[in-house]
Amino acid sequence: MNAPRRGFTPSLVRKKGNQGLEIEWGDGHKSRYSFRYLRQNCPCAACVDEWTSVRRVDPDSILLDLQGLKVEAVGDYALSFSFSDHHETGIYHFDHLRAICACQNCKPG
Repeated sequence: MNAPRRGFTPSLVRKKGNQGLEIEWGDGHKSRYSFRYLRQNCPCAACVDEWTSVRRVDPDSILLDLQGLKVEAVGDYALSFSFSDHHETGIYHFDHLRAICACQNCKPG
């Protein structure tokens, strides 16, 4: 696996209670994610078909009050989460987390 691009390496990861996460990236950009949004964008094989890349989980089926119980580093390239719906198999590579940043500067169009 290639190392993440320099700007896509967090300089700070901060859990905001059980509701969200803030990442400050090496290039100074800040991303904020609700745990529900992270769960809706889980990249694991149970949530996304490995062969077709079709999402298996309807994002609207994720509970509105979903909480993030735990955040852990996976090596120096990803984060993993434990959610209140007992889902904890996703490994969120830093490039994936940066790609799903929904701030005004990152949203397409």
